[in-house]
Amino acid sequence: MLLPVSVNIILTDACGMLGRKSLPGGRDMARKRLAIVIDGRVQGVWFRASTHDEAIRLGLQGWVRNLPDGRVEAELEGEEDALRRMLAWCRAGPPGSRVDHAEARWSTATNEFETFSIRS
Repeated sequence: MLLPVSVNIILTDACGMLGRKSLPGGRDMARKRLAIVIDGRVQGVWFRASTHDEAIRLGLQGWVRNLPDGRVEAELEGEEDALRRMLAWCRAGPPGSRVDHAEARWSTATNEFETFSIRS
C-alpha cells in the first residue's frame, strides 16, 4: 500500500531570505514575529531555560530574557502555527511558575535570528 506524500517547497526572495512555505493543498504559511512579555512569578523558576527548550522543540528562532521589573520578555520568529503553540505554552508557563498575564504583539518576521538564545 502506498501512502500519500506531501512535499514542502521553500521559496526565497532575491536575497535568499525565507519568505513563505507552500503547504499541502496549496496553502501558504508566512513566517511571523511574536513579541511576548510575561508577568507573574516568572523569574527564578527556570522560565527562560524552559522557554528556550520549547522554542527549540518548535523550530523557532529568537531570544528570551529577564526584565528588571520581574517580567520575562521574548522575541520569536517562525511559522505562525508554531508561534501560536509557543504563546499558549508561555501563557501556561513551566512547572513552578505562575503566569498572571502574557502580552503578545504580532508582526512580520525580519529573519534576523539564526538560533534561539537566552539573554541576560
